[in-house]
Amino acid sequence: MRLWQFWWRTLVLATQYNPPESIENLMVLLTLAFGLNWTFEPNAWQYSVLSSSFAIGAAVSMWVRERIIPSPRPLVAKVLAVSMLLLYSLFAFVNVAAYV
Repeated sequence: MRLWQFWWRTLVLATQYNPPESIENLMVLLTLAFGLNWTFEPNAWQYSVLSSSFAIGAAVSMWVRERIIPSPRPLVAKVLAVSMLLLYSLFAFVNVAAYV
């Protein structure tokens, strides 16, 4: 039980410390979950749309947050993260075009 309390408290403190980044991490996690689900069920294009929408939202949120309050992370890492999410969403939307 103490192990669960430790993880819960860690999650709560991390969310309170930086709420926008916590939401972005949740959006990226949902992007991965829906993307994997779409990989295993290729005919369920709805998961592809959901995952690419979350990827676009997370990328835009990261870009805006970094423009307002720059973080100490290297610029290359920030640009790579945003561009990879946008490229994934573009790839997913192009694949959805085949179902329409």
